[in-house]
Amino acid sequence: MGMNSLANHFLIAMPSLMDPNFHRSVTYICEHDENGAMGIVINRPMGVQLIEVLAQMDIVPVNDRIGATEVFTGGPVQQNRGFVLHSPTGQWESMLQITDEIAITTSKDILVDISEGQGPADCLITLGYAGWGPGQLEAEMTANDWLSGPANAQILFNVGIEERWKAAAALLGVDLDLLSDEVGHS
Repeated sequence: MGMNSLANHFLIAMPSLMDPNFHRSVTYICEHDENGAMGIVINRPMGVQLIEVLAQMDIVPVNDRIGATEVFTGGPVQQNRGFVLHSPTGQWESMLQITDEIAITTSKDILVDISEGQGPADCLITLGYAGWGPGQLEAEMTANDWLSGPANAQILFNVGIEERWKAAAALLGVDLDLLSDEVGHS
């Protein structure tokens, strides 16, 4: 029996998940196989603008709007490493194609293109990612830490940051306000 990959799915933190890295988070799963899973939290702004990240690489954006782009905390792993979740896909050095429309890129060339106004139409720039070892995500799913469902590019790139958690659950017909944040009580 093969495993069901959650790649191109949202992981929606249940209200009872109190881990500060993931409380009320939505994580887009980029890879999921027998070796574990990798994803990007899409609703945790860092309070850092892209111009600050670009300055560390001696890249100057062509305009203030690009420089003011919000950078997100993608997860607790490798928080000094940049990840760009984007659509449409393109031709960048370190790109992982997730679907026909969504990819993740870790190479500097995409940031240069973004800074020049030549990057992908939609992108989410993060520092760090969320990672799970073999079987870890499956165990957390069994423990009811997460809801999962197919991802939606609209929520990924266009829904307001504060609304993404509830919007992702609503795709599954779930109203998170109706779920208790207490475990084991009825």
